[in-house]
Amino acid sequence: MKNLMLSALTVLIFTMPVQLVNATEWEFSAHIGQTWAPDLQSYNTSETIAIDDGNNFGFGIAWQDSPSGMGQVLFNQVSHDFVSELDQTNQSLDILYGHFNGIAIFKQQNYATTVSLGLGGALFDADQGEQLYPSATIALGTRYDFSDNLTFFTELRGYASLVDEEDNLFCQQDNCHAQFEDSLWMETNITIGIAFRF
Repeated sequence: MKNLMLSALTVLIFTMPVQLVNATEWEFSAHIGQTWAPDLQSYNTSETIAIDDGNNFGFGIAWQDSPSGMGQVLFNQVSHDFVSELDQTNQSLDILYGHFNGIAIFKQQNYATTVSLGLGGALFDADQGEQLYPSATIALGTRYDFSDNLTFFTELRGYASLVDEEDNLFCQQDNCHAQFEDSLWMETNITIGIAFRF
């Protein structure tokens, strides 16, 4: 599955320059929001370790492909904290998502509904190390144009990353603070943001 996602991402990267040449408009966006994450698991027992809901922020660069479609490069940063079962210390987990997205725009009278799909990667950064995993994203959103150049948007987005349950991301030598519960790490976030078109 990881190889399939990496192959799809490679094809996307090599076809992107053609899309950029045909772009009629560009857009820069910034957003903030709240993210909900799954629990972690104790390394030595099957006990779950609660991870807090984190604040997220990010930005995107998009280009108009057609009247009803956009391409986008989107980055999203989220920070989580949890308490280690090993020594009861506070531990952090920061995740940086980077995705190439396709956005379908369904225009109404005063607003638009959007559906977005994307492939990319997720950089997991724990106190003991970091690891890059393949990732996919899907989103449903709304857009309201204040003017020809300024747009307010909301979005409900889900992320799915293929992680390695046996990875030592949360370990330092033989001391492990946590591990992934499953090989699929899924997060959901809700965001609001502003986009500037030029």
